[in-house]
Amino acid sequence: MRKPLACVSLLLALLCVHSPAQSQSKAAERAWITILSTTDLHGNVLPVDYYTNRPDARGLAKLATLVRQARGENPAGTLLLDSGDTIQGTPLEYVHNKKNNAPPDPLMLAMNALKFDALAVGNHEYNFGLAVLEKARREASFPWLSANTYKTGTNETYYQPYVVKELNGVRVGVLGLTTPGVPFWENRENFAGLEFREPVAEARKWVSVLRAKERVDFVVVAMHMGLEEDLRTGEATPGQVTNENVAARLAREVAGVDLILMGHTHREVPSLVINGVLLAQANFWGRHLARADVYLERAKGGRWRVAAKSARTVPVTATTETDAEIARLVEPYDRETQGWLARVIGTSAAELTATDARFRDTAILDLVQRVQLEVGKADVSMVASFNPQARLPKGDVTVRDIAGLYIYENTLVVLEVTGRQLKDALEHSAKYFRAYEAGRTPAELVDEKIPAYNFDIAEGVTYDLDLTKPHGSRVQNLRFRGVPLDPAQRLKLATNNYRVNGGGGYTMFRGAPEVFRSSTEIRELIIDWVERNRRVPAEPSNNWRLLTN
Repeated sequence: MRKPLACVSLLLALLCVHSPAQSQSKAAERAWITILSTTDLHGNVLPVDYYTNRPDARGLAKLATLVRQARGENPAGTLLLDSGDTIQGTPLEYVHNKKNNAPPDPLMLAMNALKFDALAVGNHEYNFGLAVLEKARREASFPWLSANTYKTGTNETYYQPYVVKELNGVRVGVLGLTTPGVPFWENRENFAGLEFREPVAEARKWVSVLRAKERVDFVVVAMHMGLEEDLRTGEATPGQVTNENVAARLAREVAGVDLILMGHTHREVPSLVINGVLLAQANFWGRHLARADVYLERAKGGRWRVAAKSARTVPVTATTETDAEIARLVEPYDRETQGWLARVIGTSAAELTATDARFRDTAILDLVQRVQLEVGKADVSMVASFNPQARLPKGDVTVRDIAGLYIYENTLVVLEVTGRQLKDALEHSAKYFRAYEAGRTPAELVDEKIPAYNFDIAEGVTYDLDLTKPHGSRVQNLRFRGVPLDPAQRLKLATNNYRVNGGGGYTMFRGAPEVFRSSTEIRELIIDWVERNRRVPAEPSNNWRLLTN
């Protein structure tokens, strides 16, 4: 059977060679471009989890190997972009930005070495203020893009809105967009003088410029925003601020866009097509590289047109080689970071973990509550469990342990709220659990659409969350100092700047009088408390519980 099959294959090949269609395609010029994207690197360069000090398949040093491989396949036709949240998120960047900001930013060093073509600015770029942001921006050898960030009250963009690159004869326009949620989450001084405009209208405006004035052949939008809806149902993702994510709407409503490279939502989207627009997202922390391959053709004297396009995500694995050049560049920063993390600051009489902190009261989360209550001189405190892998060992407690417990750059704010506002906040928090189903455990009732970092737990009051009740009626037996909480009771509530600004949908705090605000990160307040008190309390207060029957 093998010989006849071989003959048939040869005959088909010969027919194809001499077919009119093949001759016609030969007359058309072809081009191939490859667009690579990272996003939400959050300071991850080396393949290490700084909170456990163990190797992990992540980071720009491993991504560099995948980038170099892709460039080897298409040397003159490859573009490398980032969709933001780059200079914050690991102890490496924290130590650089807060402890020793004199050297160049380590992420900029690594990205310069990899010859990134552009970066779309993310919301976490603002966490350390404009001075730190601008320093990192100056140190980049590639443009920071954001077409919807303007100098307040003007029509002047704060960043370069777009960049045009020529790849294999194809003019590619890259437009950058930033989520306009920054003012809802960030301290005002960290974005002073800036305003963030509605991204779809801005995209429409600037894509028109790219097509008409710049005469580009292909338009890429690198955006620090993701999908705003469940594509199966059309239901909006809960907890979003206005226009926080608009990728699907942009694909539907803005003519002339070919490819959208998303970020912000920490999702892996290998390939998605909406209204003919190709979308992809590379997950977060450098765990994946998004790759789009585009094939174009043009008749003699004509314009390029897209013949085909595809996207995929390429994972970083334990066997992905760590790029030696990138690792060497950040080695001094890593050494300084490890020295800071290894410092012993106190002791614990027992091992404390956050594994079940979203389902029962825990001593490890009560430590954060205690610090917020004491520093803020507050009546009530609300915190979320940010890292279920957080652990304080029995014995010596180090800075590393506390950094793993509180992984964000939030600062402490104390508000004067009413009992009604506090109950509303707890009812909002309880949306973390779906409608009750008999026989299901609390873990099985978690709504995967609600980020776990939006489930806040209160200290200073006692209460039950009855999951058998409908949303809005789940907070039961809410008491302050042993007495049922009066809706009109005035309380000093310790929380963080993200919540005060409405982050996570906690809009009930808007307009509440501010009693106290700290410029020091809550993480540093916890470190200072442990260092002063030496001993971490090992027993929880057991002031709240979940009810399922």
